[in-house]
Amino acid sequence: MTDMSELVRRKKPLNLAIVHVDPDAFLQNHLSWLEITAFIKAQRLGEAATPADGLTPTLSDAQLRTGGVHDVGNDAMFAFCMTAALKGDKAAVDKVDAVLVERMGKEYPGFHGLSYFRMNNEAPITLEDFVGQLGKKMLEGYLPPPPMRAKENWLASLRFFEKARNSNFKQEIMYPLAKWTREKWEETADKGVAFLAHIEDNLPILRETLADPRNDEAFIANLLLKMAPGVDTELTEDYQGMLRSLARREG
Repeated sequence: MTDMSELVRRKKPLNLAIVHVDPDAFLQNHLSWLEITAFIKAQRLGEAATPADGLTPTLSDAQLRTGGVHDVGNDAMFAFCMTAALKGDKAAVDKVDAVLVERMGKEYPGFHGLSYFRMNNEAPITLEDFVGQLGKKMLEGYLPPPPMRAKENWLASLRFFEKARNSNFKQEIMYPLAKWTREKWEETADKGVAFLAHIEDNLPILRETLADPRNDEAFIANLLLKMAPGVDTELTEDYQGMLRSLARREG
């Protein structure tokens, strides 16, 4: 099969691998995802026809080096690294990298996405730079000092949230991110209240925000909006408006 239903079928196990940070499942489904996305793109450009046997064509070594295939690989790898970082599972990232290097060489589709989580970048500029540096700290088990912990956790949620919204694996990142965000702010409410700005105003707001039991995009958006004053951060009116809109749930 080479249609959109096949794309959905192949994406589902990759989605689960990313949500659960399962390196074996990611490795099992990595190449098939590259194949179906490359073929459908070629069909849309009029560069490929449906094969007579109905099977999705495999990718040649030359095709595996093309920019479009690498873009898809980087997106998937970046998503996997994000959820692995939220769990602090460096071993999962290392395993995926090692196996893909063995299979396809050092510049496999996705290696650039992973590189953001490995490099030391003291002057991040792009969103990927910021997420990669924050994720690198998580994978290495770094804990910010208590006075800075709430602010750095808020910033990590913000950057991961922004990146997730631009990923083909948005929902697969949002759920682990919401759980991580809740865990970090529950910890602040229990042990780090002293380091909130304007405690008397922001602690009740934090507790009210955490009372929402759903771990989703709306929860993250609402917490980012409500706790910006708690970490002494000002958001522009436009950004506040965007977060308010994302925090609303229908029904």
